[in-house]
Parts: sequence; structure tokens; C-alpha cells
Amino acid sequence: QVQLVESGGGLVQPGGSLRLSCAASGFTFKNYVMRWYRQAPGKEREEVASISSGGDRINYVDSVKGRFTISRDNAKNTVYLEMISLKPEDTGVYFCNARGLNDYWGQGTQVTVSS
Repeated sequence: QVQLVESGGGLVQPGGSLRLSCAASGFTFKNYVMRWYRQAPGKEREEVASISSGGDRINYVDSVKGRFTISRDNAKNTVYLEMISLKPEDTGVYFCNARGLNDYWGQGTQVTVSS
């Protein structure tokens, strides 16, 4: 059974930090490109960051460059998203995605940036 389980979301003040984790199981994690998406209320889901299967190719949406860091641990079947200097516009549900032979999604974790 394929599972992607996100964790680490929560309520944080502007300027604060959070670290999201996505634990994968049920498929060969090391063969999949991993992505983080987010969806703000009333908006479409957008890709935030991606990391290649080997971790050597990384991309970010412009709005998070310099503030977010994606990483993965293939031994632990986990991908991370380190977020610093958070802004209210970073608020949304953050989803983990695995794309390779198939396309898998987690259920999301809520991130709220508010004072």
C-alpha cells in the first residue's frame, strides 16, 4: 500500500520557521522525483520545490528561493522542506508528491503564518 504522510505543519508567526517531513512507503522511493506543492485558500495548487531521485537537481518557485530548502534521505524514504523567514503568503496546505512510474500524493499538512 502506497503512503505519503506529511507532518510538521502548524501555526507560526511571520519570520518564523517550520520543517515539513514526508514519509514514503509502498514504492521504490529512491527512483522517484519528489515535489512539494502548496494550495492557498481560493487558489490553485502550485509547485513549490522539487528534488531529483538522487538529490542532485533541485528547483524552487521564485517566491521561496533563499527561504525554503528541499532535501531527501533515500535511506529513510523521507523528503523534507525546511522553511525559514515565513510570510503570511506562505499559508496553505502543503502536499508531498512522488512522480516516476506512477504519481502519488499525500493528504497534506496545514501551514499557517499569522501574527
